[in-house]
Amino acid sequence: MSAPSNLKDCYVHELKDLISANDQMAKILPELHDAATNEGLKKHLKKSLDGIEKHTGTTEQLLEDMGESGKKHCKGMEGLVKEAKKHAIEEAPHYNAVQDVVILAQYQRLCHYGICGFGTSKAFAEGLGKDDHVKKLDQITADIYWSDEEMTKLAENCINDAATKEEVTA
Repeated sequence: MSAPSNLKDCYVHELKDLISANDQMAKILPELHDAATNEGLKKHLKKSLDGIEKHTGTTEQLLEDMGESGKKHCKGMEGLVKEAKKHAIEEAPHYNAVQDVVILAQYQRLCHYGICGFGTSKAFAEGLGKDDHVKKLDQITADIYWSDEEMTKLAENCINDAATKEEVTA
């Protein structure tokens, strides 16, 4: 795809980027899930996979409605996934609450990329007068915000405390 020359091109590019970003996030989540020890964290990571699959399907439908298909490799998510793997799996202490804290932080970084991308896409759809797209993108963004907030609650209610205790006794 050449450089965007109008708002429609920008929108299509963003949707293709998001499909790639979701695909990459879906590949790292099982690794984060398997490395986690906190049951609430594991449950939320597993649930997130279903959400990503649903959001990818919706994004593909929006792209098809624009007369396009496919994806454009998302280098931004590629970097975030590499960082998540490095920090949460390769370098983190294995199978304890401290690793759970790192997994949670990396997951939230991945989510924030999605919040930004889907929010931008919504703004583009608004500019294009695609009200049906706006509604769907707004729902996806709300879902990701909810997921991020649930992870924050999980951190505040148990994971951070467990990591602090583990750090003191280790």
